[in-house]
Amino acid sequence: MEYWQGITLFLVGIVAGVINIMAAGGSMITVPVLVFMGVPGPVANGTNRIAIVAQNITAIITFFRQGYSDFKLSLTLTLCALPGVIVGAILGTRLEGLWFNRTLALVMLAIMLLMTFGKGTKVEQPVSPLTPKRLFIGHLLMLIPGFFGGFIQIGVGFILLPILNKVLGIDLVHANMHKAFIIGAYTIVALTIFITQVELLWLFGLCLGLGNSIGAWLGAHLAIRKGEKLIKNVLNVVLVVFIIKLLCF
Repeated sequence: MEYWQGITLFLVGIVAGVINIMAAGGSMITVPVLVFMGVPGPVANGTNRIAIVAQNITAIITFFRQGYSDFKLSLTLTLCALPGVIVGAILGTRLEGLWFNRTLALVMLAIMLLMTFGKGTKVEQPVSPLTPKRLFIGHLLMLIPGFFGGFIQIGVGFILLPILNKVLGIDLVHANMHKAFIIGAYTIVALTIFITQVELLWLFGLCLGLGNSIGAWLGAHLAIRKGEKLIKNVLNVVLVVFIIKLLCF
């Protein structure tokens, strides 16, 4: 790895970390950057998980120190996501070269359409307290972000946040708290699978992870201090930027 690559990954990681913790979609920046540097698709897909784990561990600790935690609910949601994660990660390690690029393009197109036309991407204040019905449906739906996160990770927050916010009725600050735990925990499982199947670039991942961790710390503090309004604004800006990026570039 050349020095400019390490610096670039570190800086990109900071931006991606803030975006991931406050909204979603940071991997839509980091994975293409890795591919642009010549990293093969499955290796980039796996190497990015190193940064995701570092980022979310930092976010979990930050939220916890600020008094935001509900590990019981976070853990049960994570456990329900794991079957999807395992299947998705195994499939993700088998995407080679051109097929990875095609899949990446299709995933980003799907996210663009979801962000543009999907009602599920809109977030709002919780409409009612947690009920057994909401808990059951929310846990069942964890299979979807689990599979997507294990498979390619990019944009999984756009699936996970609506489930936490709209289905379970959790406000955005606590939803981001749960999101950090769920993604951090299941990514450890996905990363383990990638380690056994492909040769990851650990120095690339560590440079990216250092940036992601700093970004996660910043994002978590901003989410806690500025609350619901700032998160909504960041999420809306991220959606608009990604729609423009996907349509024009």
